[in-house]
Amino acid sequence: MTNPTLSPEDIARYEARLQALILEHRDLDQVISHLAENPPPDQLLVPRLKKRKLQLRDQIWEIEALLTPDEPA
Repeated sequence: MTNPTLSPEDIARYEARLQALILEHRDLDQVISHLAENPPPDQLLVPRLKKRKLQLRDQIWEIEALLTPDEPA
């Protein structure tokens, strides 16, 4: 995959977004673990949270791919 040339501003924006996604992913992991121990009355809550967690993981991978150069420096 060929990555577009990113400006320093783009890189900073992607890195900030990446950190926010990683934090949200980690928070969801903690919530899901807590709900596994204390089941909620809403049976669909955990599956929805797991789906959101997978979406976050995909977004994290996409941004990491953008920030990773194609060829070693």
